[in-house]
Amino acid sequence: MRIHFMMTGRKFIFFCILLFISSAAFSQAQTKYLSGENNSAWQCRKQGDEKWRPANVPGTVHTDLLSNHLIDDPFYSDHEKKLQWIDTCNWEYATSFDCDSALFNSSHVELQFDGLDTYAKVFLNDVLILTADNMFRSWNVNCKSLLKENNNRLVIQFESAVRKGKTLAKNLPYTLPGDEKVFTRKAAYQYGWDWGPRFVTCGIWRPVKIVSWDFFRINDIHIIQDELADTAASLVAEVNVSADEATTVYFKMVLENDSRDSMYFEQPIRKGDNILNLPFKIRNPKRWWCNGLGEPFLYHLSVQSTNVFAKSETKNFEIGLRTLQLVQDADSIGRRFYFKLNGIPVFMKGANYIPADNFLPRVSENGYKEMIQSAADANMNMLRVWGGGIYEDDAFYKLCDENGILVWQDFMFACSMYPGDSLFLDNVKEEATQNVMRLRNHPCLALWCGNNEMDEGWKNWGWPKQYHYSEKDSAKIRNDYEKIFMDVLKGVVETNDGLRSYWPSSPSIGWGHDESLREGDSHYWGVWWGKEPFEMYQSKVGRFMSEYGFQGMPSLETFKKFCDAKDWSLTSAAVKNHQKHPTGYETIQSYLEKDYRQPKDFENYIYVSQLLQAEGMKTAIEAHRKSKPTCMGTLYWQLNDCWPVTSWSSMDYFGNWKALHYTVKKAFSKFLVTAEKKGENLVVYVSSDQPGNLSAKFKLKLIDFNGNILWGDSGNISVAYESAAKIYMIPLKEILTNVQPARVFLKMVVEKDKNVLTENLFYFTGPKNLMLDKTDIQYVFSKTKDNRQAVTVSSKTFAKNVFIDFGDANVKLSDNYFDLLPGEKKTITVQNSMSSEELARKIKIKSLIDSY
Repeated sequence: MRIHFMMTGRKFIFFCILLFISSAAFSQAQTKYLSGENNSAWQCRKQGDEKWRPANVPGTVHTDLLSNHLIDDPFYSDHEKKLQWIDTCNWEYATSFDCDSALFNSSHVELQFDGLDTYAKVFLNDVLILTADNMFRSWNVNCKSLLKENNNRLVIQFESAVRKGKTLAKNLPYTLPGDEKVFTRKAAYQYGWDWGPRFVTCGIWRPVKIVSWDFFRINDIHIIQDELADTAASLVAEVNVSADEATTVYFKMVLENDSRDSMYFEQPIRKGDNILNLPFKIRNPKRWWCNGLGEPFLYHLSVQSTNVFAKSETKNFEIGLRTLQLVQDADSIGRRFYFKLNGIPVFMKGANYIPADNFLPRVSENGYKEMIQSAADANMNMLRVWGGGIYEDDAFYKLCDENGILVWQDFMFACSMYPGDSLFLDNVKEEATQNVMRLRNHPCLALWCGNNEMDEGWKNWGWPKQYHYSEKDSAKIRNDYEKIFMDVLKGVVETNDGLRSYWPSSPSIGWGHDESLREGDSHYWGVWWGKEPFEMYQSKVGRFMSEYGFQGMPSLETFKKFCDAKDWSLTSAAVKNHQKHPTGYETIQSYLEKDYRQPKDFENYIYVSQLLQAEGMKTAIEAHRKSKPTCMGTLYWQLNDCWPVTSWSSMDYFGNWKALHYTVKKAFSKFLVTAEKKGENLVVYVSSDQPGNLSAKFKLKLIDFNGNILWGDSGNISVAYESAAKIYMIPLKEILTNVQPARVFLKMVVEKDKNVLTENLFYFTGPKNLMLDKTDIQYVFSKTKDNRQAVTVSSKTFAKNVFIDFGDANVKLSDNYFDLLPGEKKTITVQNSMSSEELARKIKIKSLIDSY
């Protein structure tokens, strides 16, 4: 332990006070949770009913109705349609609790609600203590004067957000895009989206607790990084303290890393609110890096505050030291848009993230862990938290910190226009302030973005004409937009998190405009919405691709969980209800007809739809990466689902990896080799996300489906980190003369010191036209050196898109949906606790030829 002052005189006395107080039984802050697994006293009912029923807190009214067997599973079949009555009703929650003497006798006692969804009146012992109107805010109420030692009664009444929103909408002389939901500060996706159901729920969705304190309290600690150099990092702990009276507070800060450093501070404070600045240094600091560039190193910091009368709770933090800039310099094309981490430009690879469930309290910490781990395993370094969901749980950002996943954070506004009256603006300002302050210490947080697709909707989707706005109304609506996104939110970020960038709207320019490819971030939906072919991804490359996507169906096991086998048809009510895009299945079919043969049954249709999705996204990602540094980011839509559904996700609701996620894992690897036809030539590119120059060897082989090598070439290459390189070009006729293009592929390998860095296959025609042979894929189970299960597969003939399926077993494979070369043996690791005998009973293997 290193003490950062000399132990003499007054400071020695100060140290003794700290040691004495830390071991004495003085009054300290108390927290009593009224929610969670250890509290079963909550009840709920529809307002007006006499009977109360058991409730879970945190929870939602839908899940409470389900657990009381009053409704069927909302996610099953088309039950969603039968449950729309729930959001038109008012609901009540209630509990009773006692206070122990330490809590009851404290000077300050507050009820803290971390999340009320949404319009709520809170009564304590029959007295109205709070009227809440924002799902995204926390609420603190001083309740000491109303508390009793025993049998306190807490009642929360939730008003229908749907009916409330429609009432508020009548106050305007015009209709806003987004209808009634825009008046309510509530997760917009609950009202339904083109990948999600409509369940406008309510309830106590985050914890409720009673917090007491005496003398003084630490409200917030903001860790500010002033300077970061190789020899030292200079930081300030900005401490927000409230006090009953003027006093002196003693702080002990402990920084744990390779050693244990302790720092001591003595600070006088006045009665009321105080802002204290406690400077400290970290010698020879380790930097936090994103996934793929280095270790996301975290320092563990604890701050303990005391005075001679009381000891407050210790505040614990994990801090990551890094510099991060959003660079938008002008260049010959327009304006660059990229992130520079610790002085190094980083190509961002990732996805858009939506809430993981329609009923948010069901998302466990383990569920977050599996999702963020899946993102990291797929070589992602960024997730965009989309603006139609929620400011995520603390566990989400903690896991992103630990896994080196940067977060593009939208404020919660999406695809609508919003009112601009003073009450609404004040509500938004407090919402934004609370969440910026809650999240700003996380090193993963990269950017604050005002909204999703609102500027584009106004300028490019025709809202002013669609809603027949007058010139006056248009000016008012646009002015309200500017107030929210250029004044309120921008101001909150500058005031409370000034070291991070603020971006008003994503995208900055709509995908139908050429400028969208020259500056800012881009949402390209020409593929899917515009029905353009996948090949358009190769030319529609912007500076930072923050949205693009294509749908794929979830696994058959997922379908089994929401419908019976008799409903396995694209036209059944159950399957149609789990496709929320108005022309979703028709769009999938139109693209499938172009690139694949018609699958022979429903199960194989699922399989081929996933291949179609994966191939389209592979085309896009490779186009983006080979365009580095013109393009410096690719975030596909979307990582995950909020219920079992056919959607754009790469992982379904139950965490199953679709073909897309396995494909992304390869396309996002540190090194990438890819090829494309350009006119009459074939061009090969290599991209490296490893800092420094890559000196390596490439090998190209033209191989037929029998395994014969028909042509080859090799050579040495040097690829800079700063940009992708064109490493090879050859006229197509030179390699395809006297060759059947539908019976060959080009194998591309980049290796260094005989270690394969990356490899890829290029086909000269679409999967529909490939002349595939029947396969007889063999497999054998074994154990890896680290004692994990593995399966090795082989085939005498070429097998395309080999799918290893273990049915209802919850497994993660190191690879899947891969192409297997003739005579090749490929070993796949299996993450599961089952024995090889059990796995052998479940395994099924097929390839593309088996789907016809």
